[in-house]
Amino acid sequence: MLYSYYWRFTMLDAQTIAIVKSTLPAIAETGPALTAKFYDRMFTYNPEMKDVFNMSNQRNGAQRQALFDAICAYGANIENLEALLPAVERIAQKHTSFSVKPEQYQIVGKHLLATIDEMLHPGNEVLEAWAQAYGVLANVFIQREEAIYHEHEAQPGGWRGVRPFRISAIQQQSEVIKSFTLTPVDGKPVAAFHPGQYLGVHVQDAEFANHEIRQYSLTQAPNGHDYRIAVKHEPLGTVSGWLHAKAKVGDIVNLAAPAGDFFLQVTPEMPVTLISAGVGLTPMLAMLHGLAAEKHPAPVTWLHAADNGSRQAFADEVAQTGAQLPHFKSYVWYSHPRTEDAGRFNAQGLMDLSVFADELGDKHRQFYLCGPIGFMQFIARQLLDAGVPNQHIHYEVFGPHKVV
Repeated sequence: MLYSYYWRFTMLDAQTIAIVKSTLPAIAETGPALTAKFYDRMFTYNPEMKDVFNMSNQRNGAQRQALFDAICAYGANIENLEALLPAVERIAQKHTSFSVKPEQYQIVGKHLLATIDEMLHPGNEVLEAWAQAYGVLANVFIQREEAIYHEHEAQPGGWRGVRPFRISAIQQQSEVIKSFTLTPVDGKPVAAFHPGQYLGVHVQDAEFANHEIRQYSLTQAPNGHDYRIAVKHEPLGTVSGWLHAKAKVGDIVNLAAPAGDFFLQVTPEMPVTLISAGVGLTPMLAMLHGLAAEKHPAPVTWLHAADNGSRQAFADEVAQTGAQLPHFKSYVWYSHPRTEDAGRFNAQGLMDLSVFADELGDKHRQFYLCGPIGFMQFIARQLLDAGVPNQHIHYEVFGPHKVV
C-alpha cells in the first residue's frame, strides 16, 4: 500500500542524500538532547501543539527518545524506502488517531530545522538538504494519512476526525483496570475494525491544562453498534486518572476511528499464541474474540502474566471465549500470588515458555505479544532462542514505539 509513495522518496537528488548522510553522525552525537530542545522550542512558540502531543510522554522522555530514533533511522535509510515502510505505517496510523493535519507538519519542520541550526550551526547547505529531506518525508506522511482518513470515512459506520460517543457502561475488571463501553451519540452504526487495533480517545476537562488524546486498545470483536476499551489506572496518568476517578455513565468523549498497524492476520490453518502481561492483554482479548467468532480451527493458546488474582482482568471472559474454540488452552503466571489465589493460576514467577516447547517448534504458529517493554523483550528473546522466525513475532508497544 505504501509502495505507491516510493517515487516521493526518490525526488531527493544524490547531493542532498550525500549531505544528509554525511551530517547524520553529528546529529546522532547530540542524542535526545536535540529532540528535547526541539520540543521545548516548539511548545514555546506554538503552545497549541500541546493539544496534539501526549505531555506525559514529554515528561518521562519517551517521546523525545522516539523522535530522535526516528530521525536517525530516516537519515540512515534515506535511500532505502523498504526499511522505513513499517515505521511509516505505524506512525501514520497513530497520527490519524490524533487527527494530525497537514499544516502541523510545517510547524514541526520549522522548529526541527531551527533546532539543528541552533545546536550544530551546520550552514545553509546542510540546512537546505535536511529541509528537503524533511519535506519529502512529511509529504509521504500527509499522503498516507489522507488515504487512511478517506478509508475511515468511506467504510460503513465510519467517520473522519472525531465523533462524540457516550459512556454507556463502566465495569471494574481488576483492582487497577476498568472497561468502558462507548456508544455513538448519533445512534448510527460504527465502523468495523481489525482485532488488535485501538481507538483515539479525545478528552477535554476543566482541570486539564491541555486537550488530551490517548490510544486505548479495543477489547471485543466488532459488533457494529458500540466499542469497548479497557484502561489501567496509571499512578500519574492524566486521562486514565480521569476515566477511573471522574468519568461516569452518560459522559461524552470524542473518538477518532479505529486505527493501528498491529492486528490479527492469520489463515484458518495457522496456530496462534497470544502472550500478554498486565493491561497488555487488551488487544489480545479482541483477538481472542475475533478467533472465537470465526471458530478458528487451528490451536489457540492464551499465555498471561499478572501480579496476582486482584490484578488479573477478564479472567472469566477469557475462559468463556476460549471455550468457543475447538482447540484452546490457557496458562497463567502470577509473580506474587496471594493465599486466596490458589487454583486461579498455573505457575508462580516469570513467564517461562519452555513449558510449551512443542508449540515453539511449530513452523506455522504466529505469536502476538503485548505488555511492558521489559516483559516483551524477555519473551521475544525466549522465542528467538527457540528458533521462532522474526516474522512470526508480532508486538504492540503502548506509547512511543521501541524495538523489542
